[in-house]
Amino acid sequence: MIKCIQYILCFHFLLGNILAVDKIGTTAAKFLHMNVGSRAVGMGGAFTSIANDASAMYWNPAGLSFYKTKEVFFNHSNWIADIAFDYFGFSLPLMNNHFFGLNITSVTMNDMEVTRYGNENTGETFAASNFAIGATYSLNLTDRFSIGFNGKYVQETIANNNATGIALDIGTLFSTPYGFKLGTSISNFGPKMNMTGDDLLVPVDIDETIEGNNESVTGYLATDDFDLPLILRVGISDDLNVGQIGTMTWSVDVNSPNDNSMYVNAGIECGLFNNLFVIRTGMNSLFLHEREKELSMGLGFNMTNILKKNLYINYSVETLSHLGETHQFSIQFSY
Repeated sequence: MIKCIQYILCFHFLLGNILAVDKIGTTAAKFLHMNVGSRAVGMGGAFTSIANDASAMYWNPAGLSFYKTKEVFFNHSNWIADIAFDYFGFSLPLMNNHFFGLNITSVTMNDMEVTRYGNENTGETFAASNFAIGATYSLNLTDRFSIGFNGKYVQETIANNNATGIALDIGTLFSTPYGFKLGTSISNFGPKMNMTGDDLLVPVDIDETIEGNNESVTGYLATDDFDLPLILRVGISDDLNVGQIGTMTWSVDVNSPNDNSMYVNAGIECGLFNNLFVIRTGMNSLFLHEREKELSMGLGFNMTNILKKNLYINYSVETLSHLGETHQFSIQFSY
């Protein structure tokens, strides 16, 4: 069974590289590919088959019912160029083996100055932001297999223009008889998006060679439609007992996006002192040509025994080859 899975993953990876084309920058709402959760990022983004906290609504919505997740989740990242990346998740049980969740993703930044050709000091400013609001439904079909759906409304805004759309995420999670877990997810399936707004209205002189015609005709700059950043993830993970040291979890994800070549994420997590303290490390975008993401590391603290509350604090740092490093900080409260 394990060898069969290995052959399948290797075949898809090799096929993706053989047929790879340059698709970078060909999708809208690219912020939907920004990895959520300090724990997941600390493990290199290999989280599809783990998905055991409220960030599962991003990675694999099937994880909510599989692990019966009842949690409030906050995540903040100081991303590149003073961009703030935030995620909020909340999950609760509806009935036996049925779970519901809400999630909000936002990307915000400070106002920027407006510059025009020949006039760089206009004194004007404009803002840009992105957000997605989603609702998740997850259920266990058996004691080993779960499925989940996450529908979301997506909006990108810059100055007086915006693009809106809807998307659907679907995930499955399976605990095999051999001990390891298999997870699959398809994220951001939906119609194309295009930018509209008042800034696309411009004055047009229909024919500059004719005198006396109306030079104040209003024209509209039409924008192209762009696909959402669809991505297929297939992951495998397992827990190992490392004697008196504690437990270790390893995970590997194969990712196939529609705006880049296929790549692999891999990570490990080691719990110490009865999981009071957790250390993580991982590699993102392995085998991707000219990859930007490199090594990631993370720390976690289980504050349950200290504060007598189900509180978890996680931190991660991820190094980028050209853009420095990014930091994520998350707080999870289980009830």
